[in-house]
Amino acid sequence: MNLNYNQLSSETRFPSKYPVSKLIAALLPAVLLLAACGSATPPAPAATNAPVVATAAVPFLGEVPATVAPATAASATAAPPASPTPAVSPTPDATATAEGGVITAPEVSLDVDPDATPAPFDGIKQPPYKASDCSDKYPCNDDADAWEARIRVPDGFEATYYARIDGQPNVLTFGPDGLLYVGTMAGEILTIDEDGRSELYVDGFIAPAGLAFQPGTERLYVAARVVDLNAGGEARIAVVENGVVSDLITGLPCCYVSMHSANGIAFGPDGYGYVAVGGRADHGEILDGPNAGEQDELHPYEASILRFSPDGATVEAFARGFRNAYDIAWDADGNLFTTDNMPDFGPPEEFNLVEPGGEHGYPWYDCAVCFPAPDDVDIVPPLDTFVPHAAPTGITAYRDDEFPGFYNSLFVTLWSAFPDAQRVEWFGPGGEGRATFATGFAAPIDLTVGPDGALYIADWATGIIFRIAYVGES
Repeated sequence: MNLNYNQLSSETRFPSKYPVSKLIAALLPAVLLLAACGSATPPAPAATNAPVVATAAVPFLGEVPATVAPATAASATAAPPASPTPAVSPTPDATATAEGGVITAPEVSLDVDPDATPAPFDGIKQPPYKASDCSDKYPCNDDADAWEARIRVPDGFEATYYARIDGQPNVLTFGPDGLLYVGTMAGEILTIDEDGRSELYVDGFIAPAGLAFQPGTERLYVAARVVDLNAGGEARIAVVENGVVSDLITGLPCCYVSMHSANGIAFGPDGYGYVAVGGRADHGEILDGPNAGEQDELHPYEASILRFSPDGATVEAFARGFRNAYDIAWDADGNLFTTDNMPDFGPPEEFNLVEPGGEHGYPWYDCAVCFPAPDDVDIVPPLDTFVPHAAPTGITAYRDDEFPGFYNSLFVTLWSAFPDAQRVEWFGPGGEGRATFATGFAAPIDLTVGPDGALYIADWATGIIFRIAYVGES
């Protein structure tokens, strides 16, 4: 399911004490799902060193060839023309550097028992809605005490109101300076210090959806849009260093219903960057024109997780078939996990272990207007599923020692206001075992682990950043 947030009023999109219940009500008629759209702010100044995505040179292992009709007395039907692939920015190739820009980051020493398991916590329920002066369901956005009382976490944990920003936080990560970096729908990247004070770091992006520092450096990699169009849009990966924004990779496919784009970024154990890129349609269909609804040709980089060298000189598909994976996370064993938002007809959302070179589903689904997979394509099944329309967004691996028994676990935010969402789900190491870890949010969209070992969660609807820490069993 999809929602174009450009349809919302400015008051709804950037609430202060605006009632959250009204925000949720505005989202539901359009079927509340995945966030990723922003105001058309001017692009940040960019150095012209980004590689053009050369689509013709990249094979797509699962591409469906056009069907040739058998010769009959009637004329053969030509395969429908594909939707135009996104235009690429006319920027020269990136300059390759030694080892592709890979840097060996120092290892972090932790005191953990890898076989330890957390105490059972399978009784975390969604709290009842409660009216306030601002809403018939939620506390006022600036009522820290009420929000802290609302959030439910396991025994021994504590949720606190860490900070709040104006506008919708879309993605967050910690930097090497210990500050929390937050990308907003308005195109800003803010820093938040340990006292909850925010400051503008850089702006000029369009709906940044991925933030990641290259380990061992102060280079911030940002995934955002360039041309925010339903068909023929374009996304990019840029690098911010010493206050200067430089394009690294341009011409990435974008931006179906102002939502599918270049999304979460994470650096892997090989030192390369990985980025999730959404599909250009709901289920692989041509979006407009006389052949609308017919099967489209796939852009080599859409619906994929891409692997790229830190200098941008190498870009390749690592795995395919993810309709709109919003975020990705590496665990301590070198496994890559992601979630996927499924088509509008409403199948369960997915939690996936990414198989290198694997086909994970898109554009082949089972519905009246969907397209079957070719006989020679084996689709990798998900590890687990969420309820339809839950809108899984952020995912992070817990690679710290502050949460007893949680080392190498995974946490996922379910963003939508549909039943059994608005929460943080926990998965055990390797994706085995599952329970609800935290509830009570309005629209939790992303989460990350801080240098203090606490879990930080961004709520898109309220602008609140929550901190969940272990304080000891009561």
